[in-house]
Amino acid sequence: MAGLLEVDRVNILCPDSGIRLPISRLYFCRHCLKLKSGQCVSHEVDSHYCPNCLENMPSAEAKIKKNRCGNCFDCPSCRHTLSTRATSIAIPNPNDPAKPTTKKAYYLACGFCRWTSRDIGMPDKHIASGAWQVPDNPYVDRMNELLDYYRQLAQREKQERERKRISRRRSYFHLQEKYLSQVSTRRRSGALLSALTNLSVKESEQNQNLSVKGSESVDDVEKLPPEIYNEPVNLASVCTITQRLSQPEYQPHYIKQLYPKHKHLLIKRSQRCRECEHNLSKPEFNPSSIRFKIQLVALHHVPEVRIFSIPNLYFQQESQVTLMLINAVENQTKVTLQPMPSSDHDVATASVTLPGSDLVLAAKDDTAEYDDMNSDYPEFKDDPSLVHFRKANKLAFFVKVTPEKAVGDVIIALKVKYNYRDMAAQFRRTDEDKDQEKEPPIVWLEYECTINLGKLVDK
Repeated sequence: MAGLLEVDRVNILCPDSGIRLPISRLYFCRHCLKLKSGQCVSHEVDSHYCPNCLENMPSAEAKIKKNRCGNCFDCPSCRHTLSTRATSIAIPNPNDPAKPTTKKAYYLACGFCRWTSRDIGMPDKHIASGAWQVPDNPYVDRMNELLDYYRQLAQREKQERERKRISRRRSYFHLQEKYLSQVSTRRRSGALLSALTNLSVKESEQNQNLSVKGSESVDDVEKLPPEIYNEPVNLASVCTITQRLSQPEYQPHYIKQLYPKHKHLLIKRSQRCRECEHNLSKPEFNPSSIRFKIQLVALHHVPEVRIFSIPNLYFQQESQVTLMLINAVENQTKVTLQPMPSSDHDVATASVTLPGSDLVLAAKDDTAEYDDMNSDYPEFKDDPSLVHFRKANKLAFFVKVTPEKAVGDVIIALKVKYNYRDMAAQFRRTDEDKDQEKEPPIVWLEYECTINLGKLVDK
């Protein structure tokens, strides 16, 4: 990350999708040895859960409930989660009407905008658990009718595609009879005839039910109430466009007509590489857990480039910028920086002079962050004209930048080459190689990086 709050200043090019993203939003496949973005992976839904009560729900049940929780509600006014409040109400005593008794009652209330279910006349409940009474959709029958119609229409189109595929197979049936044996020909023809028979039966069933009543126009439109012309409009009691669109089945005009909505379910998804079909990210099944079983983020495998300090940048004047490299793995990494040719990119607006020698990064050590005594590293022979400082797995170095455009941001492009210990190579070995103990091979990888250094300074 370029900075704590400016992660978009250093972007890496994804080789498959061609988009530039920060390193925190990229994945690294250990089997393909490639960087992957969110568009280069396949997303799989692992589980559905409610973000309020953290209840797991199977996919079939979530589909029936339209991906909503049956116990939690959202405020129809401000979209915050509603909570159940308890109060005491006085009810007449059947034994002695002169002495009323108290009884607990429960209602829904929003702690943010103070909306309650009593504002719209929803009856209170005498128990805290259980479902709340919500009005039914008046158009549910029409919606179900349309869904059934389009489901049958999709089934018919599927059968037409299947019939075309079978007819294409029948065009080569005379060749099968000529060159194949009688047993295999008889078996293939019997399977083909049975498929055609089932297809014709299903098609005749669909033709009988494929009909729906069309919509009819209405000449008489309901007139507006006279209060709209006679009384001033109270904007505090009128629904906003967002509130009306959130409940299209009721079309409420006023706040008092808003009803609480069941809370939307969230999902836990795993991401899989499309090239080798290995998991890149897989969360734990428990909704209350934020840990991952597999999390191959590029931040944990690829050397990260950060901006350390930027001087004042002037047009066509060379300036010295300090960048930083951070090693993410637990072994030494050699990094080579190369400028990008002008023909390979159209993003850079400045030329850059990079260190000509390799930069060696120390292995990542979590305890070295707290070691203030050991500040010298004699095993690394750093050139003071190139290296600003070194600490643990971090290395700050100098680059020379010359802006070439008088307007816009100063952007440099460079190619980062680094050696990587391929720990997943043992899974690709044959049975003969598995018997021999070999160290993981070291491969050289690279990625293209663009760095936004900010605006130019007027002379």
